[in-house]
Amino acid sequence: MRVDVVTVFPDYLAALDLSLIGKARQAGLLDLRVHDLRDWTTDRHRTVDDTPFGGGAGMVMRPDVWGTALDDVLGDDGHLVVPTPSGEVFTQRHAEALATEEHLVFACGRYEGIDARVAEHYRASGRRVSELSIGDYVLNGGEVATLVMVEAVGRLLPGVVGNPESLVEESHGAAGLLEYPVYTKPPVWAEHEIPEVLLSGHHAKIARWRRDRALERTATRRPDLIAALDVAALDKHDLATLADLGWHVMDGTLHPTAPR
Repeated sequence: MRVDVVTVFPDYLAALDLSLIGKARQAGLLDLRVHDLRDWTTDRHRTVDDTPFGGGAGMVMRPDVWGTALDDVLGDDGHLVVPTPSGEVFTQRHAEALATEEHLVFACGRYEGIDARVAEHYRASGRRVSELSIGDYVLNGGEVATLVMVEAVGRLLPGVVGNPESLVEESHGAAGLLEYPVYTKPPVWAEHEIPEVLLSGHHAKIARWRRDRALERTATRRPDLIAALDVAALDKHDLATLADLGWHVMDGTLHPTAPR
C-alpha cells in the first residue's frame, strides 16, 4: 500500500517511523511519504491560507494550493481522506475498508479547515473522498487524526502484525465486541488473583469465560455495540449471558430489558 500525507507540519508525522508502522516502512510493506503543502505555493511568503468569505474568526486553507498539491499526489488511483471534526466517525470498519485500498492520500487541514470546494471538486470528478473524524472534539489540525488512522489501517496490512490471530481477538474486531480482560504473571499481585479458570488449561472453558467477559464489558461500556450485534451469529449461551445482563431479542434484534 502507498500512503501520502500532505501537511504544513511534516515533522509532526515523525512518529510514523516508530513501532510497527516504522518497521513496515523499512520492510517495504508500507510505502509512506510525507509532503509539505507549502512546496506547492507560488508566493515568496509560501501562503496556504486566507480570511473566510462571509467573515468570522480564523483562517481557511486555500483551495488553489490544495488543488495543485492533490493533483500531483493523488495520481490515477488515490483515495482522498480528509480528517475533519465534521466528518463521519472513524471506526474499525473504516480501517478495514481502507486497508484494502492501494493508495491513500491524507490531507491534513489546519486553522478553520480546508476550503469546502476541495472535497466537493474531487468528489464531482469521480474521486473517492472520505471525510472522517476520530471523535467528537476539535484538534488544532488533521495530523493527530492522520496518525491514528494510518496506524489503524497499517496494522491490518499482511505482515505488519506478527501474530494475525491477535487482530481477530482484539476490541472492535470481527465479533463486534470489546476485548475481554487480559492477565499475565505474577498470578497474584497486590492481593489481586487472576481468575482461576485461566489456570485450568481447559481451552473450551477459557474461551467461554473470555466470550462472557467480552459480552459483559461491552454491555456495560458500549451498549450501542450490543444493540448492533447480529442475533443470528449468537449461540444459546451468548443469549443467556445477555439476558442476565439485561438484554432480550425482539423482532430479530437485541434490546435492553425494561426494569421491573
